Amino acid sequence: MNTPRTAEVTRQTAETQITVKLNLDGTGKSRISTGIGFFDHMLDQIARHGLIDLDIQALGDLHIDGHHTVEDVGITLGQAVAKAVADKKGIRRYGHAYVPLDEALSRVVVDFSGRPGVEMHVPFKSGMIGTFDSQLAFEFFQGFVNHAFVTLHIDNLRGENSHHQAETVFKAFARALRMALELDPRALGTIPSTKGSL
Repeated sequence: MNTPRTAEVTRQTAETQITVKLNLDGTGKSRISTGIGFFDHMLDQIARHGLIDLDIQALGDLHIDGHHTVEDVGITLGQAVAKAVADKKGIRRYGHAYVPLDEALSRVVVDFSGRPGVEMHVPFKSGMIGTFDSQLAFEFFQGFVNHAFVTLHIDNLRGENSHHQAETVFKAFARALRMALELDPRALGTIPSTKGSL
C-alpha cells in the first residue's frame, strides 16, 4: 500500500473560509489556526495523538460566536478524512480508546461504517472553556461524522473540570481514529466488510 493517504479540502461559505490539509500516515505535525484558542488546542490533540499531519486554517464569523467556525471545521475535516481514506481497503475499520487526565476519563469508539451517526454523552461542568463554548464539541463531531461517514460513540465516564473532560474526549477520539485508520497487514487490499463495500 504505497498510495499516499493525503487530502486537501477547501470549504467557503458566507460564514466561514476553511482549508484542511492532512496526511493520515503522518507523524502528528500540526499547523492550526481557527481564531478559537482552546479549539486549536483540541485539534492539535487530534494531530498529535492520531499521528495525522494536520493543517487547518479557518476564518469565521467569530464576531457572532464560534458555532459556524467549529461546525464547519468538523465538516471540512470529515470531508478530508473521507477523501484520504478512499475505498477503505486494508484499514482496521474499528477503533477505540480510553484516555484519562487527572480526575477525568473518556471513552471513544469509531467505526468507518459508511453510516454517519454520533452518540455523545459528555456532561460538561461549565459552559465555556476559555472562549470555546462546550456545547460546540457536539457540533464539531456531528459535522465530522456526517462527512467522514463514520459511526462515533463518545462517553465521558467521569470528570469535574471541563477542560479535562474535553481534552480526554479529543485525545481518545484521536487514538480511536489512529487505530481504525491503521492498515492491517493481514488484510491489505480487502474491504473490512462482508458486504464488500463501506
